[in-house]
Amino acid sequence: MSAFQREILVRFGHCDAAGWVFYPRYFEMISDFVEDWFEDGLAASAPGLFHHKQILTPSVHFTVDFVKPTRYGDRLTFNLWTVKIGKTSCELRIEASHQGELRMRVRQVLVFISASTARATPIPPELVSRMHRFLAEGEPAPPAKKRKSSRATTLE
Repeated sequence: MSAFQREILVRFGHCDAAGWVFYPRYFEMISDFVEDWFEDGLAASAPGLFHHKQILTPSVHFTVDFVKPTRYGDRLTFNLWTVKIGKTSCELRIEASHQGELRMRVRQVLVFISASTARATPIPPELVSRMHRFLAEGEPAPPAKKRKSSRATTLE
């Protein structure tokens, strides 16, 4: 399937004194990009999910590789695929590249929770359907880690 894609300009505020992207700024870019995916790719804005369905989508896990430095003024192409879609959570693969050269890759797990109970809640069926448009093909799925916590942090 096709990836959700956006181009992001590396701004001065993203960079450290050497002019390279400071790694916490990548997380801000990722957050904005995932918000764009919800809005434009899934037709479900984060504020809309909260105000109309009382659903929040916190990130509960990240695995990140910073492959090569990115500099001020570079234009990064971000791509997003869904790797797994569970009952209450989904795993995303995000890659950022510059002129076809990989700079950063991420695995991110989002959990859908009820704003009123702060407990995991099923992903709305219309979102599950739309997420399937972005499924990664041939993606080897690593086994979900089991946690001792009572919180729903693993894919179901």
